[in-house]
Amino acid sequence: MLQISYIRENKEKVLAGLAKRHLQEAPQLIDKALALDDERRQLQQEYDRTQAEANTAAKAIGELMRNGRKQEAGQQKQAAATLKQRSKELADQLKKAAAALQEVLYNIPNVPHDKVPAGTSEADNRVEKQWGELPSLPDGALPHWELIREYDIIDFELGNKITGAGFPVYKKQGARLQRALINFFLDEAEKAGYSEVQPPILINEASGYGTG
Repeated sequence: MLQISYIRENKEKVLAGLAKRHLQEAPQLIDKALALDDERRQLQQEYDRTQAEANTAAKAIGELMRNGRKQEAGQQKQAAATLKQRSKELADQLKKAAAALQEVLYNIPNVPHDKVPAGTSEADNRVEKQWGELPSLPDGALPHWELIREYDIIDFELGNKITGAGFPVYKKQGARLQRALINFFLDEAEKAGYSEVQPPILINEASGYGTG
């Protein structure tokens, strides 16, 4: 998810990137997000100012009481109560403004990398790098989907029932092969200078939104 600070500092870049994704409502979403952020900022400033005034009033009350000026302290208490009520109202408004902004940001997708070509289908993709040559298979060689069925190593239907399309269940040698491939590519990534990270398996709602 894009941060509002990034959108504010890179508005044209964000709009250009979203145009590549053919998001027609991008200009309206960006303008709405910025307007809501302006509102949130103004509320935050007023809230901070009101809180500061309330703190000053509280200190003044203590000072007046210590000096025996109870009548003036009573007047200050009334002013402090008004400031406290205003702070509560501003806190509620600030919470609603932040939630409204967050809801708009949830609907703004990430922008593609600058190198990603504009296009409408996979036909517009381009090859960035190619390694090795495609092998020529011998006559009678079976495609991978038939090998999977013959050796019963991946169950697409069960995965579809559990999670949805694109998440198969790996079985027996298929599970071992999947695990071996993961380890192989982790080792290759480490050789290339990357550091392996194992995050928590369980996430909270905010983390789920943040990672898509």
